[in-house]
Amino acid sequence: MPKVSVRTYSRYSQEAVALLGNLIRVARKERKMTAQEVADRAGISRGLLQRIEKGDPKCELGATLEVATIVGLKLFDAEASSLTKHIRQTEDKLALLPKSVRKTVKLADDDF
Repeated sequence: MPKVSVRTYSRYSQEAVALLGNLIRVARKERKMTAQEVADRAGISRGLLQRIEKGDPKCELGATLEVATIVGLKLFDAEASSLTKHIRQTEDKLALLPKSVRKTVKLADDDF
């Protein structure tokens, strides 16, 4: 029997996911699209779409972003070409940072 893991989410994360779900639902209804239409276009089940709209934090991020795009919800203040520019900028920044982060080990100074 698989072990059921319980993950806790911060209040901010829970509220952000709930807000995103509500924004997706509002955008879908404003465009007069049925849940089944959006689910079909996104290649997901209607049940997954309902979970996304209810703000379930366990929904796949890619599916959530695809649904947001389908209903015309802009998640960033930039156009698609500008997003590419931002991606390049962050990649350039990441190239300057170390590839991994490790905690430094403090050696105890026990030389009395």
